[in-house]
Amino acid sequence: MLCLGVETSCDETAVALVEDGRTIRSNLIFSQIEKHQKFGGVVPELAARCHLEVISQLVAEALREAQLSPSAVKLVAATYGPGLIGGLLVGLSLAKALSLAWNVPFIGVNHVEGHLYANFLAHPELEPPLVGLTVSGGHTQLIYMPEHGQYELLGQTRDDAAGEAFDKVARVLGLGYPGGPLLDRLAQTGQPKLTLVKHDALAGTYDFSFSGLKTAVVNLVHNSNQKGEALPAADVAASFQRHVVTVLAERTFRAVTAKKVKTLSLSGGVAANSELRARFAAEAKARGVRLYYPPLALCTDNAAMIAACGYFRYRRNGSSPLDLPVNPRLRFDAM
Repeated sequence: MLCLGVETSCDETAVALVEDGRTIRSNLIFSQIEKHQKFGGVVPELAARCHLEVISQLVAEALREAQLSPSAVKLVAATYGPGLIGGLLVGLSLAKALSLAWNVPFIGVNHVEGHLYANFLAHPELEPPLVGLTVSGGHTQLIYMPEHGQYELLGQTRDDAAGEAFDKVARVLGLGYPGGPLLDRLAQTGQPKLTLVKHDALAGTYDFSFSGLKTAVVNLVHNSNQKGEALPAADVAASFQRHVVTVLAERTFRAVTAKKVKTLSLSGGVAANSELRARFAAEAKARGVRLYYPPLALCTDNAAMIAACGYFRYRRNGSSPLDLPVNPRLRFDAM
């Protein structure tokens, strides 16, 4: 079954064609980074307008790249939440229109569930049960997946997502946007010797909190500026990154032990972070756990993961109604 996937939840316009939930036939992403850089972050109205300008062209180009006609498509999948409401409306409306025009089923996909399926595209041998950690600019969630379409939300951020904290710390350090990769690069030249937060209020739980850590960095930078003191930015970046990675690893591997699984899936934009990958790889090897993470192209938002997820969800639950609304605050445990 060939599924066309559409992803417009934030600032990437993406269209993909995926066969049987595993094989990518085409995967196109139009990045809006240059349009949002001067604002230091994503401007929702601008993002929605950009989606509207390019999405129809991307559909045609995806079919052309795969050397397929619309008649080959048997399912249309689109993100319906969570995300920015304007962008979600563009992608969901197009997907419904294509479903009607091509007379094929439509399926709405939860964006966070979609991230889990990036690894199923990259690793054909991957199967549940598994523990999955999704870390991105908008989401930090720890999930137990006993089989396709079944999930237990173990923990999530109480405030800022990990990627959001990376971007905000990068901004206060003057690194630019998007800040995650830039901060990762700077951290590699520094020493993680600064104690930014002394107490983990959520220790013993599976939840995360990065707002206090972000505020500690902001206060440190502002205090240094007011005193006219030189700030070791590389050490700040390294210390911040080490704290985030340590918290993510501690919760995740505790969950792996509790759920008695030997498979761990890492996904989302922050899964591209070099220290995170190295730490998780070392921990997994020491515990005899199989670790999977996607190639960089499938870490960030893309439509291939939405198409893959849509295929498996359609096989389990059937199609979605055409009056399915967007849900900007869609919860992972309310699908």
